[in-house]
Amino acid sequence: MAVIVDPNGPPLCDIPSNRVPPGGRASYFKTSDNIRLRYGVWGKSDGPSRGTICLVHGRTEFIEKYFETIGDFQKRGFTVATFDWRGQGGSDRLSSNPKLGYVDHFDDYWTDLKSFHTEILLPDCPPPHYLVGHSMGAFVSLLAGARDRMMFDRMFLSAPMISVDMPLSMSAMATAFELACFTGLGQVPVARSGDKSPTAETFPGNVLTSDFQRYMRVVDCFRAAPELEVSSPSIRWLAAATRAMARAAADDFPDRLKLPVMMLAAARDEVVSTPAIEHLGLRMRTGRHAVIARARHEMFMENDDVRGQVFAAFDAFVTEQSGF
Repeated sequence: MAVIVDPNGPPLCDIPSNRVPPGGRASYFKTSDNIRLRYGVWGKSDGPSRGTICLVHGRTEFIEKYFETIGDFQKRGFTVATFDWRGQGGSDRLSSNPKLGYVDHFDDYWTDLKSFHTEILLPDCPPPHYLVGHSMGAFVSLLAGARDRMMFDRMFLSAPMISVDMPLSMSAMATAFELACFTGLGQVPVARSGDKSPTAETFPGNVLTSDFQRYMRVVDCFRAAPELEVSSPSIRWLAAATRAMARAAADDFPDRLKLPVMMLAAARDEVVSTPAIEHLGLRMRTGRHAVIARARHEMFMENDDVRGQVFAAFDAFVTEQSGF
């Protein structure tokens, strides 16, 4: 069932297992390169304001997936502003195959984040502005932090996609994917076992979460709103992502991050490289990292014990720094 939170905006998928948090509105905005993105803003619960959380998602994710997490931040006194990246969720798709993971260049995600910051966060959301990001979104956030340290006061990142398991280095893989794009294969999907549509049958052995109820919320969302789903990445997306990860592996990258950063890595992550997160965390002058025991990749969608550890780290790094 879809609900219209803003009469002039897009619908959000509201189902019994995943209710829209109260106090929000959804709408669209245009990026500086004229891509239409869906976004939502939710006000804080009662009490003093601690500022705004800018919540950015991983590849294939969408606003509805974070309803529970949005509520958790609201209860802590934060306004929450979030959006769907180009090519996924309720934002403009970039390929004739709407389920294909596609982007021309990884800097296009920087354009999304910078446009959201300019068009929505600065005029509409109370400061200070904290960024919370997951996986691909967390990596885009690191790249943004290296370019503009003034956008956010702090960054709290879950399983950032700094590196992934590939047979060659990120630079070598980027070159191979770029050559494939040059021959016209950019929109060819690269099928992986983890890209199957989730069902109750795919829960055992999944690499994302050990929590069945939270896993099934995504299944329920796709049943109610199948247009939200994105599956396999394209060769063009992989070329863009591996080239960006190769740039982030440069020796000078940690020194370019000059704002406070907290990175959480999942001990049982099979999607992104936990050792790469640890390595970057040890090299950052203004950041640190922690590894969450027994956690799989999607820590905000994990069981209550893991989520409790995640929010304890968040409270120590952000909530207790906000002065209340």
